[in-house]
Amino acid sequence: MATMSLDAAAAAMRDAMRDTVRRNSLLYLLQGILMVVTGLLALIYPSLASVAIVRLLGWLLIISGILQGFGLIGAGEVPYFWMELLSAVLAIVIGVLLLRHTDAGLLLFSVLFLIYFMIEGLVKAIFAFIIRPFPNWGWVLASGLLGIVFALYLWANLSTVSDWMLGVLLGVFLLVEGTALSSLAWRVRQAI
Repeated sequence: MATMSLDAAAAAMRDAMRDTVRRNSLLYLLQGILMVVTGLLALIYPSLASVAIVRLLGWLLIISGILQGFGLIGAGEVPYFWMELLSAVLAIVIGVLLLRHTDAGLLLFSVLFLIYFMIEGLVKAIFAFIIRPFPNWGWVLASGLLGIVFALYLWANLSTVSDWMLGVLLGVFLLVEGTALSSLAWRVRQAI
């Protein structure tokens, strides 16, 4: 009897999350497109040495975090809401730090990106399992797992990381995650 009620509760939580994705598919689409643009910029200018690129990346992360936050409005009942909210806040905080400290040391940026990759990776992996069997949920899972792998890679290579390596990792991660979110949102919008 208890197993049936747990199954029913899990199904209700999954349905709430799927409903939230349907309602906010445009925001997910915009966030995904913004992440793809940010990822491409990071890949084109991987050294992040230019103040203009650091500032642009900062603004794009802030806007992406705000869009993710708006997507959570009215979604307090969805599972892992607080992790999604933490992910949005983290994107905004890292964006602000990029804007305020364009001359900060490489170690600070490495640790910030390590935290960002890990949190965002965990959030997207959990999100993917919750929205399953939505179309393209596997791509969201893959982008989450990639974030976790990049965080572990940075952790293992913290003493040897270079500015171009951070740019490439960030670029690839944002490109994959943005493509996954955009694809998911596009398919959901077409199904509506």
